[in-house]
Amino acid sequence: MTRSDLSLTSHGDSLSASHHHAETDAWTTAAGRPCVVMAHGFGATKDAGLTPFAERFAAAGADVVVFDYRGFGTSGGAPRQQVDHRRHRADYRSVLSQVRGLDGIDPDRVVLWGSSYSGGHVVAVAAGDPRVAAVISQGAAMDGLAAVAEIVTYAGVRQVLRLTAHALRGLVQRGHEIPIVAAPGELAAITSHDGLSGYEIIMGPTFENRMLARGILPILLNRPVSSASRLRMPVMLVIAASDTIAPPSAVERVAARVRGRVEVERFDVGHFEIYRGEVFEKSVAAQVAFLDSVLG
Repeated sequence: MTRSDLSLTSHGDSLSASHHHAETDAWTTAAGRPCVVMAHGFGATKDAGLTPFAERFAAAGADVVVFDYRGFGTSGGAPRQQVDHRRHRADYRSVLSQVRGLDGIDPDRVVLWGSSYSGGHVVAVAAGDPRVAAVISQGAAMDGLAAVAEIVTYAGVRQVLRLTAHALRGLVQRGHEIPIVAAPGELAAITSHDGLSGYEIIMGPTFENRMLARGILPILLNRPVSSASRLRMPVMLVIAASDTIAPPSAVERVAARVRGRVEVERFDVGHFEIYRGEVFEKSVAAQVAFLDSVLG
């Protein structure tokens, strides 16, 4: 496979990106090659389990651009480790604009791909850009209100109050941080029973287990489900039915609201099991088939 580094920018900051080049011209037309744009979830970096997906898409005939948000991984930008869906979506829009101008890329066949937190970002970004050719969203965080309710379910009201207190402190002490993930009962944004083990399995070397505490507050405002009715391009949703981090019920609501063609793949697994093993193989095969139906 041919892969190269790609220098992109967002709002004046450098974005680190990997460009996986299509290995076949199966989806190439006179207008150029299609491209899939990918970024990761809550506090995660591009070296955390995304490469296997990118390699399959490239092998099938698409260029793939995988990038880190501002302030994360090997991207530039400050502040560092600021989890904020609004900021991340702005980065997606910046990358989308630049990818459309890459040599050999068909600007009308760019697909947005997201997982976990970014699975919601791609829905919101595509809702505002009808030129997006298709959307693939897996294990997605579609409703911040539902996500907070899930924290109450697995960690109790006390944990939510604890996180809120640290978030408010972070508004005053701008550099105040908390862990992204920790074991149940400890202080972190994610403390589900499978959170720490899941992150440990998929996270790459550039991942840092810390975030600005004030980043807890925007979670409630992150509601891609409210944008779903504006989607008219083909959409594929991969649902982890036993997900305790990104409630699958919110993804089902998105599926019901999409105005265009929607395909749903459901797997009876938790949030992190869609990245590996048999479920990954089944899911990525279905995703390639979906792309072939849109781009082929």
